Amino acid sequence: MAKFSKDSHCECCNLKINIFRFLTDEELAEINKTRYEVHFNKGETIFKQGGPLTHLACLTNGLAKVYLEGRNNKNIILKILRSSEMTGGPGFPVDFRHHFSVSALTEARACFIDIHAFEDMIRRNPQFSLEFIKYLNTTTIRFFDKIQSLTQKHMHGRIADSLLYLSKNIYRNDEFQTELSRQEIADMSAMTKESAIRILKEFKDDNIIDFHGNSFHILKSEQLESISITG
Repeated sequence: MAKFSKDSHCECCNLKINIFRFLTDEELAEINKTRYEVHFNKGETIFKQGGPLTHLACLTNGLAKVYLEGRNNKNIILKILRSSEMTGGPGFPVDFRHHFSVSALTEARACFIDIHAFEDMIRRNPQFSLEFIKYLNTTTIRFFDKIQSLTQKHMHGRIADSLLYLSKNIYRNDEFQTELSRQEIADMSAMTKESAIRILKEFKDDNIIDFHGNSFHILKSEQLESISITG
């Protein structure tokens, strides 16, 4: 069960994402009045696709996955959230609904910010507004790259992209222990679990990667990048 708390103040938080550094102490105090923190266990839902958008969430600890829920339980993982990343839109301020789901991959803590308090800061602080637009557009560009990978690359290229994304962007090491299941790696790559397992084994047999359970080691990153480029 999720646990509620409010252990600190926004002014002294070292985990707030960069855009909040453009708020004044007074504005941070206003945000702090209506925000709250929630502790999530692994697998718990943070946001549900189709649900009402009442808050934005800043992940302050752990990892979470952002994914589209499709028909017949077929999901596509759009990205992995790390600590100090924000999620919630793009329903703000369009229809105030969640257009994807977010769930905890590990034990995680998230700080929830009331959407109306957030909107008020956007109206009052032009620099904060510009930084928020920059943050949104950076995320959008990454989604464009994701769409290009999923629609224009063969399965080997898509698995290569997923492994490179995990090693470079999430764990930031060629050796990493992932919380993702084989099904979730497949969901990142828009393919069946069986296909993902087969390609991972091919990469292992070719000494491009090594893995034991959920422990991965990229042995030949340049070759993996080549597979990513050629698709």
